[in-house]
Amino acid sequence: MSEIDIITNFPVVPVKRTVLFPETLVPFTIGRARSIAAVEAAMNSEDKAIVFSAQRDSEQEDPTFEDLYQIGTKAIIKQMVKTAEGHLNILVQGVERVVLLKMEKNDPYLTSRTRRLDLPTDSSQEIEALHRALLELVTQLTELMTNEGFAEVVNVLREEKKPLSVAYRLVPLLNMGVEQLQALLEESQLAEVLRKVYAALAHEIQILKLRHQIASQAQAEIGKSQREYFLRQQLKEIQQELGELESEADEGGDVAQLKKRIEETELPEAVKTEATREVKRLAKLPPTAPDHQVIRSYLELVLELPWTNSTEDSLELSHVRTVLDEDHYGIQDVKERILEHLAVLKLNPSAKAPIVCLVGPPGVGKTSLGQSVARALNRKFERISLGGLHDEAELRGHRRTYVGAMPGRIIQALRRAGSNNPVVMLDEVDKVGQDFRGDPASALLEILDPAQNHTFRDNYLDLPFDLSKILFITTSNTLDRISRPLLDRMEIIRLPGYSQQEKLEIAVRYLWPRQQKEAGLTPEHVMLNDEVIPYIINRYTREAGVRQLEQQLARLTRKVALQLAERPADDPQDLIHIQQPDITEMLGVERYMPEEGRKELPIGVATGLAWTEAGGDVLYVESALLPGGSDLTITGQIGDVMQESARAARSYLWSRAEEMGLAIPLFKRNGLHIHVPEGAIPKDGPSAGVTMASALASLFLRIPVRQDTAMTGEINLSGLVLPVGGIKEKILAAHRVGLRRLLLPKANEKDLKEVPDQVKDDMTVVFVETIEQVLHHVLQTDSPLKLHAALKPTTKPVAIQH
Repeated sequence: MSEIDIITNFPVVPVKRTVLFPETLVPFTIGRARSIAAVEAAMNSEDKAIVFSAQRDSEQEDPTFEDLYQIGTKAIIKQMVKTAEGHLNILVQGVERVVLLKMEKNDPYLTSRTRRLDLPTDSSQEIEALHRALLELVTQLTELMTNEGFAEVVNVLREEKKPLSVAYRLVPLLNMGVEQLQALLEESQLAEVLRKVYAALAHEIQILKLRHQIASQAQAEIGKSQREYFLRQQLKEIQQELGELESEADEGGDVAQLKKRIEETELPEAVKTEATREVKRLAKLPPTAPDHQVIRSYLELVLELPWTNSTEDSLELSHVRTVLDEDHYGIQDVKERILEHLAVLKLNPSAKAPIVCLVGPPGVGKTSLGQSVARALNRKFERISLGGLHDEAELRGHRRTYVGAMPGRIIQALRRAGSNNPVVMLDEVDKVGQDFRGDPASALLEILDPAQNHTFRDNYLDLPFDLSKILFITTSNTLDRISRPLLDRMEIIRLPGYSQQEKLEIAVRYLWPRQQKEAGLTPEHVMLNDEVIPYIINRYTREAGVRQLEQQLARLTRKVALQLAERPADDPQDLIHIQQPDITEMLGVERYMPEEGRKELPIGVATGLAWTEAGGDVLYVESALLPGGSDLTITGQIGDVMQESARAARSYLWSRAEEMGLAIPLFKRNGLHIHVPEGAIPKDGPSAGVTMASALASLFLRIPVRQDTAMTGEINLSGLVLPVGGIKEKILAAHRVGLRRLLLPKANEKDLKEVPDQVKDDMTVVFVETIEQVLHHVLQTDSPLKLHAALKPTTKPVAIQH
């Protein structure tokens, strides 16, 4: 089958009073349901191809296949915009003529089998002469046309080498009926096409010349006032015919409504001036103009923003304290910090709202704490997730010159809130990205800084908006990935992990009742034994927060709901009593075995404490001598900081070898391998220095480390023990696995205030300042006398029994 005979199915759009020609770019407004369906089907196709065919009867509102001309034009949809009225404004490029062979379907849109019909391609001297004659007429038309852009059209036509393209592109300028246009499309001889277009264009030029002559004669006879009146009336009639004029009596018109809203809305003076200017621009544009919808959307945003609308704060601190206590268990320090900020706002309402950054592991209640603050203050709450945000325009907005421009997330949040003083939570501020699209962290500086955000300009809005009344609360799992300038502007409030007892209280007071309500259960349906929740905490969760715990409780309620739903309707609804042995059947096999410290530590092994984004953890540092080797091998996905701690520990012991009774050849003739188990998990940080030193000292001295002791702290080559962070999380991790004796840097003694009393009561904490003190407290006591002398602490160690 030749290329010309290929049969293809395409959606068909019937058109009234016009004909689409190949090689022309034409806008259409689609309003009929079947035509809209045909356009949408074409947009979903790979090539966006569609066929336009003229109706024989333009009054026919629901034409069938027989009501259409059998020769139409295949086109490609270049652009589509949906209007507020549900119509489609499309821009199509005519491609080729096609013959409509047979209707394939009529609903939900018309589809036809089509065959390509080649364009006329004959050539002769007559055709060349007609081509030049057409261009001469176009030149004459330029002198009569007042449209400034028409000169550019003429230049394009002069550049066009194909006579048929010139003829088809001149068709929109001709006053021809549908029958004449259709005959022109169906014409198979190029010379005949050029003759018809030439005749029609010559006729139009004659009409234009007569109009100019009549206008010149009338202008001399009409006085100034009559002339102005005549022009106004003429303009008004033209606009009414085109549907561009808003009737003064039509209060429902878009422009009239916008003008009325601008007058009634309380706007700052600069904003009202800009809105009035834009609404005047809108009144001059036809509804089909591209800028019409852009300006209308912009004005609606301006009018909906809460420029002066504020909610009245409820700054009764006793009420705020009650709300925080109702929603959150424990974390008294965090609540106190929040109350301090609110007390300042109560005494000085004009004070700049603080920028609070809640830092803690996942699931400790950072987001819910922000919601509680909003509820306590009687303010609106809006949450904006910044995780994975790379494009700066997401925060600042896009400029209106871009297609699909939108305001930034901050302005959108204010629009949703309806007040200019909501509580806005910027979630996961530590996960903001940075690439070629900009630096969102830098945009956050302007948004959060009280010295700048009172005149924040969104790129889309391009008007100053005061953000200083907003109470910004940011959340983060860690501070390491937050840019330093941004971090300097935030008040850091840490939410450490919870102890086992705190998790139990949270589950009993909040999580279990909430999950019962979510599942449609009541206390009359189900009851938990006292040992069930502690069992779930220990065997099914391993986290600093309570997110996994809530997920397990939710799964438990779903199991109960399934049992109740499967009961026969006449079966009495007995109370379901869940006991510890039932948990394995309902939640599956235990995920975690009870955490316990190692009962015995071999020589060269020490127990350390680490802090991660998920809370505290216990890790064991293992070391071994490699006879005949010389290198230091470190394994277990250890980061650069921990590798430096290992080298510093080895160098310190080597430098003190003589004092400790160690042979120097022991270091020279043996390699050293340090390993931290769970090699699949990356580890890094400065907290493992004393653990590395204790493990290596145990290895070289052949003395085991005490198995009941865990330690944390950084070291240097001078033998000093330096402070580290995450003390509360580390102590909770040690307590969880049954370790009751801890070695901490002396400088971290102040951090014990954050540890729950029930945990401190079970722990013995020894504070140290030097590596000598560390080794004195962690190595077993059956050591040589020389070793005792070497490790004798220079200062009396401090042991605190809580």
